[in-house]
Amino acid sequence: MTESFRVDRHVDTKVPMRDGVQLSADLFLPRGAGPRPTVLMRTPYSNSLEATIEKGQRLADGGYNCVIMDCRGRWDSEGEYVPFLNEGVDGFDTQEWIGQQPWSDGTIGTAGASYLGTTQWRPAPLGSSYLKCIVPRVICTDYYSGLLYPGGALQLNVAMTWGMRTHGRTGQDIEFHNWTQAFRHLPIRDIDQSGGRDLPFWRDWIDHPSYDDYWSPMDDEQRWDQIKVPALNMGGWFDLYANQTFTNFNGLRLHGGSELARQSQLIIGPWPHALSMSTRTGDIDFGQQSLYDLEALELRWFDRWLRGIDNGIERESPLRLFIMGANRWQDEDEWPLARTDWQRWFLHSEGQANSVIGDGRLSLESPAAEAADQFVYDPDYPVQTLGGNNCCSPHVVPWGPHDQRPAEMRGDVLCYTSDPLAGDLQVIGPIEVVLFAATDGLDTDWTAKLVDVFPNGYAMNLCDGIVRARYRESRETPSLLEAGTIYEYRIEVGVTGNVFQVGHRLRLEISSSNFPRFDRNPNTGNTYGVDAQLRVAHQTVHHSADHPSHVRIPVIPA
Repeated sequence: MTESFRVDRHVDTKVPMRDGVQLSADLFLPRGAGPRPTVLMRTPYSNSLEATIEKGQRLADGGYNCVIMDCRGRWDSEGEYVPFLNEGVDGFDTQEWIGQQPWSDGTIGTAGASYLGTTQWRPAPLGSSYLKCIVPRVICTDYYSGLLYPGGALQLNVAMTWGMRTHGRTGQDIEFHNWTQAFRHLPIRDIDQSGGRDLPFWRDWIDHPSYDDYWSPMDDEQRWDQIKVPALNMGGWFDLYANQTFTNFNGLRLHGGSELARQSQLIIGPWPHALSMSTRTGDIDFGQQSLYDLEALELRWFDRWLRGIDNGIERESPLRLFIMGANRWQDEDEWPLARTDWQRWFLHSEGQANSVIGDGRLSLESPAAEAADQFVYDPDYPVQTLGGNNCCSPHVVPWGPHDQRPAEMRGDVLCYTSDPLAGDLQVIGPIEVVLFAATDGLDTDWTAKLVDVFPNGYAMNLCDGIVRARYRESRETPSLLEAGTIYEYRIEVGVTGNVFQVGHRLRLEISSSNFPRFDRNPNTGNTYGVDAQLRVAHQTVHHSADHPSHVRIPVIPA
C-alpha cells in the first residue's frame, strides 16, 4: 500500500558552509514519519518556483524528505555566485549537514535538470558517505567542451542568454533585448555590456578560450573513478548536452569507482532541453509514444537505491533510446552499439556543391579525381541557425528539428546528398565528419550538419557540430594555419537515433558558420575576443583519392 503523509514545510532554513557562508534551503518533511531518506535539489533559479515546490511536496507526501536549496549568491543564500565554481564543495557540505539531521536516515539522492544537474555531478567525486545515487538531467561534466567551447568555438546563444539571465542575485529579465543586434556586438569580450550587464564570469570565459587551469578544476570527466554512486542520466536528441549525456553514461559504466556506479543508466528521447513536455519538438510531432513519465522513473531509482526496494530497475537494460523515424523505444546495453556497421559516406561533386541545387553527392563510393568545392565565408553575413541542439530561450533561437532548406539555398553552404534509399537505414550513434579543407587566412571555422531529407524535400536536421581551425590538433594549444594549406579536420557532429526511411535521402551540409548558436570566427587569427573587424575568408573543401572527405555513419543492421 502506498504511503501518504501530511507535509511540514520549513522555509529559509540556513545551512552553514565550511567558510561560514549560510545557504538557504526549504525543507519538505513527511509529518511524524521519523528518519527518512532525503532527495536534495540545489538550484540557482529559486527554490520557490511553483514546479519546484510541487515536487518537494509530492516527494514528502510519498515519504521522502526533500531539501531544495538556493545556490551560493542566488536568491536567499549568502555569498557570491560564480557559475559552476563552488557547487562541488557546497553540495558536499550540504549532504554532510543533511546526513546529521534527526529527520535523516543517512541516505541521500539528488535530482534536477540543467544547472541542477551541475549541482549533482560536481560534489559526487567528493564522496559524502550519505550520498547513494544521483539523477542528473540534461547537463555536462566538462564545462569547456561540453558547454562553452565545443570544438573550440564559443556556444554564443546559450552562453549569452543564460549568462545574462543568471548574473544577478535574482532572475533577470532578458526579453527586452534586441538579440539580433546583441549577438553581433564586437568585440566579443565586451558583449555583456551590449545588454547593459557587467558579467565578470563572461570576461573570464572569453579570456580562457583554450582548455587550461581555469577549466580543469571544473572538469569532472577527470574524476569518474572517484564517483561511487549510480547515476540515472536523462537527455534529449535535440538537447545541447546530447553528446555529453552519453559521455557521462560511459564515464560511470566504464570507469566508475564502484560496482554500484557501474550500474548507471541512461534514457534519451526526441526532446529538446525541456524533456518530455510535448509530443512535438520543433516542426515534428513524434507521437504520444514519445512521452515518458520521467518522474515515475526517477522515483523507481530512488526507491531502489535509497529505500532498498528490489524493484528490478538495475537488472533492466542500461540504455533506453527513442528511435526517430520509426518512433519507437529501443533498449540497448552499450554505447556505441556493439553491432554498429561503421560506414564512410564520401563527399562528391564536380566542384559545384554550393547550395541544395548544386551537384554535391554523398555515397559509399570512394572519391577519385574530383574538383574541389569553394565558397566565400563572410562573417558579416553568417549562416543562420535554424533549430538544432540549442538552449535555453527557444523564442530567441528555436530548438529541435526545422526545415533546413532556407539555409541550404545559400551559396556558402555546401550540400552533399545521397540517392533516395531503397530500404530503411537505421542510424544510431555518434556522427563524425573527416574534412580536408583549406582557407586563405590564419584561422576559420568549419561546420557540419546531418540532415534527413524527406521525399517531399523537407530537410530535417538531426545533429550538427563545429571545429575552430586553430583547435584542430589540441584544445589546450591552439595552432594557427598556413594560408592555402590543406588540413584534416575532425568534426564531432553529435549523436542521433534515427531511421532514414525508404525513399528518404541523407544530406551533409558543410559551411563555416552556424550563428548565433556559435560565435562568428573573424578569420583574422588574432587573440580571441578582441577583434572589432571581420575578414572575408575564401574556403576550399577537397574530396579526392588523396583527400577523401567523408562522414562516418553508425548503421545498425536490421
